[in-house]
Amino acid sequence: MITVLIVDDQNLQRYGFRVLLESVPEMEVVGEAAHGAEAVRKTAELRPDVVLMDVRMPGMDGIEATRRIVAAGGRSRVLVLTTFDLDEYAHAALRAGASGFLLKEARPEELLAGIRAVAIGDAVVAPALTRRLLDEFAHHLPLRRKDPAEDPRLASLTNREREILVAMGKGWTNGEIAARLVVAESTVKSHVGRVLAKIGARDRIQAVIIAYDLGLARPQVD
Repeated sequence: MITVLIVDDQNLQRYGFRVLLESVPEMEVVGEAAHGAEAVRKTAELRPDVVLMDVRMPGMDGIEATRRIVAAGGRSRVLVLTTFDLDEYAHAALRAGASGFLLKEARPEELLAGIRAVAIGDAVVAPALTRRLLDEFAHHLPLRRKDPAEDPRLASLTNREREILVAMGKGWTNGEIAARLVVAESTVKSHVGRVLAKIGARDRIQAVIIAYDLGLARPQVD
């Protein structure tokens, strides 16, 4: 059973999400929140698997609520619903710790698949789309002057695991990584899990952000 907290300032929007989620036997809506502060409080109280988070809300917005939920170190993961127009809201939500993004106009099956993915620790945004978003985001990062090899997050990685992190930073899927490194896709999946654990990333999206922060991935040049 996947438990979900719905966060949106629009009553009708929350109702629509609830009706959809309650039509699926494996999902349970454990609560609703109309603004960020309520989302933070209810997440701590209800400990849902997934928080379905709106971005623009009165008072505390979804970005700050996401930041506080992630900083609390609980089990809940945040799936942000956004217009996904590559604006500052999307960038800020990534840095705040969101585990994925979906358009509010997403098809019902896409939303359900996204919730399932986030619940098990996967990234919702397709790798190519993640790369596009992070390419825009990375232009705003300061140039690194420190050798990435000196960063403690990389100290425990094997050479192969570092290759995997670099590949994730390039936006490659597990299948693409397996083909390029000539290994089984199941082997890549195991490596990805170890990389996430060693660098302290909650999910694949956060690993890509870390790859950018460390200078292991760079914006694509047109």
